[in-house]
Amino acid sequence: MLITEYRLDLVILALRTILPLQHPADTALRYFFKNERIGSKDRALVAETVFGVLRHRMLLEIACEGNPTPRRMALAFMVRFGGYNLREIEPVLKRDEKDWLATAKGTRYEDQPLPVQAELPDWIVEKMRQSYADDEILAMGRAMQQAAPLDLRVNTLKARREEVLEELQKQNIAATETPYSPIGIRLKEKIPLDRNALFESGRIEVQDEGSQLLGFLLAPRRNDMAADFCAGAGGKTLMLSALMNSQGRLYAMDISEKRLANLKPRLKRSGASNIQPILIAHENDLKVKRLAGKMDRVLVDAPCSGLGTLRRNPDLKFRQSEKSMEELNQKQAAILNSASRLLKKGGRLVYATCSILIDENQRIVEAFLASHPEFVLRPAGEILQQQKIPLEMGDYLELKPHLHATDGFFAAVMERA
Repeated sequence: MLITEYRLDLVILALRTILPLQHPADTALRYFFKNERIGSKDRALVAETVFGVLRHRMLLEIACEGNPTPRRMALAFMVRFGGYNLREIEPVLKRDEKDWLATAKGTRYEDQPLPVQAELPDWIVEKMRQSYADDEILAMGRAMQQAAPLDLRVNTLKARREEVLEELQKQNIAATETPYSPIGIRLKEKIPLDRNALFESGRIEVQDEGSQLLGFLLAPRRNDMAADFCAGAGGKTLMLSALMNSQGRLYAMDISEKRLANLKPRLKRSGASNIQPILIAHENDLKVKRLAGKMDRVLVDAPCSGLGTLRRNPDLKFRQSEKSMEELNQKQAAILNSASRLLKKGGRLVYATCSILIDENQRIVEAFLASHPEFVLRPAGEILQQQKIPLEMGDYLELKPHLHATDGFFAAVMERA
């Protein structure tokens, strides 16, 4: 796309709005587009540049030689990662910018320390070193600098995967089966789906393959009583309902009225009839206590740093801190403790995060098991084998972007003895 002064100004304005990171980048960008009313091609350029700058921010700041203004960051991204050569953007350059950009283009990851090469702040790298070698940190960091593909989940209440793949083929949309989830589809390109007949009819939902695997670990049965304890907008809840063939009873619990409201249109499309949304004030709400000891299955997709989702949310690495991590760890432990009370004897509890940090994952589970001897850990790898999912895992599910082409996910399966 030709870079004009108008387009460069749009990109700069967007970066000026979003880079302070007072709000999630995708939300801030949505409001920016709403206010600016710009065409689809210009939107694509702005979105690609904003998210590209966030993915490669640490190297770009070095390339900007200590003066990382939105203008310099935009130009440095365009020549270093955006596929533009100096000749193409020369018409929009100010005096002296061409010489500086020639230097910026030669800034190499290989010459930088590990945090810059991995595009991960120092404190995250230090925490990762508790469980990963430097070469794996680098491999994971590089994988998370790439944009995520678009994964779909087939709603088995309404369709089979083969049927959906055939329909996508008829629409000339390139799609393949996901390698692990038996109900997943991966699209080659990101396309808007909200007006697609498959989406409108409830036959597909957008859901990362890693997230789909959590449902197979919980493996709710048809007449179970089950709960999605941190349901959010209900993506996993809808999948659990489909696994239950819309039978039994499934509670979608969350502290956010807005998130549960977002579940309503999805629920209507899905055809699921066994879901009961429950708004709770906190993890110890009386509504939770009333259900104690009654559940066969409970999923705890805990609030977390989200650092496993950096392919799609690159701003999170700059919006989290060591202090916010400590607060999250306390919350994770409290939520897991409370959710565990819902289980009857023999019931199954799955604790999951979209994080790659041991502090949010193994350590939370180990502390819980130490203080709850009535729960035992079930090896995640064995359960995946039972579900005929071709994925080698040990005690825990640990999905990594560079190995599995999913978001970074962790899950532990526990059962009440």
